[in-house]
Amino acid sequence: MLRFPGPGPRTPDDVVIGPLDLAVRVDEALAVQAVAFGLGPDEIAVRRQIVLRHLTCRGARALGATTADGRLVGFVYGMPNDRTHWWSMIVEPYLRGQGHDAWLDDSFVITELHVHPDFQNIGVGRALITTATDAAAEPRSILSAIDTESPARGLYRSLGYQDLARQVVFPSAPKPYAVMGAPLPLLRR
Repeated sequence: MLRFPGPGPRTPDDVVIGPLDLAVRVDEALAVQAVAFGLGPDEIAVRRQIVLRHLTCRGARALGATTADGRLVGFVYGMPNDRTHWWSMIVEPYLRGQGHDAWLDDSFVITELHVHPDFQNIGVGRALITTATDAAAEPRSILSAIDTESPARGLYRSLGYQDLARQVVFPSAPKPYAVMGAPLPLLRR
């Protein structure tokens, strides 16, 4: 477990990064995602089923960021990539078009990473993703992020992720995404 002293009034005494039983705390995690990502109740209901299905996949694992009083303020989960999964089938033509479809093999995919806005920009997201990928047996990691210049994309770039494909369109997603990849271990500051 990693501890981060809370700098100022935004945080309690500390935030602890550690294993998360996401199946048990799925509703808390999705509440964080709803605030961080601006999702409504219908979207959360759909994502709940997706998260629970993902957790049955080989090698799936989750970490949480909790406050001293046990409040979940961030989470990450991922798994070894499988080309037969929906996400891989959607991104594969985009990656192939850029000559990067081999990234779908031997990669640990970061499926979701969300931090409550009150706890962003203090290292929680960085600790979640680096701790998750440090435990991966795969030599590289891939993920998708909304294809805009954002703090999340800045974080991923600082860790060594590079754009593999841009303007990736997921069915029912209102904005295009970028697929990013990085060799493991991720860069440290």
